[in-house]
Amino acid sequence: MVSKSCHAGQRVLLCRGITVRPLLILVMLTLAAPVKVGGQQASKIELKTTSFTSGGFIPKRFTCEAADVSPALTWTEPPAGTQSFAIIEDDPDAPSGTFVHWLVYDLPAACRQLVEGQSRNDQMPGGGRQGTNDFSRTGYNGPCPPPGRPHRYFIRLYALDAKLNLRPAATRRELDAAMQGHILAQAELMGRFQR
Repeated sequence: MVSKSCHAGQRVLLCRGITVRPLLILVMLTLAAPVKVGGQQASKIELKTTSFTSGGFIPKRFTCEAADVSPALTWTEPPAGTQSFAIIEDDPDAPSGTFVHWLVYDLPAACRQLVEGQSRNDQMPGGGRQGTNDFSRTGYNGPCPPPGRPHRYFIRLYALDAKLNLRPAATRRELDAAMQGHILAQAELMGRFQR
């Protein structure tokens, strides 16, 4: 329970008997404030999949051990001013450092889903492009970790205030640089896989 109290002109906040000074309150509020992306406050957007449970294990169908098809993705209405979407899937647990599995960019602002099993062409039907992943291939290549502990695979969706107009088969570095200052909202899913 939180209660405010003033003593002799000094403001304090009592949190279960602990006295917190105003400067500390300011620090706490700053840390709890909404994240700012590109100098502006990022809006909320939600990313969903029917292909696996967020936080759960990714079925083999979406990995190098089987069909290696991209998962189905849907997302909620983006903030006003959205001109395009980008998607990045990566594995931060790879032995060599963060490993990129999928790059998608310049998806039209009207797009709200990607069906399972996207082609691996750099040009996507209906608009959008796919970049070069760390397998040195265009399009999606799913989880394929070395045997051992589970790896985490993050799929992030970005609502952008511009069309990026990057070349087909762009790299992660090019995509990250082009998105700087253009992110209106961001959402993510995480799945696990081990061999």
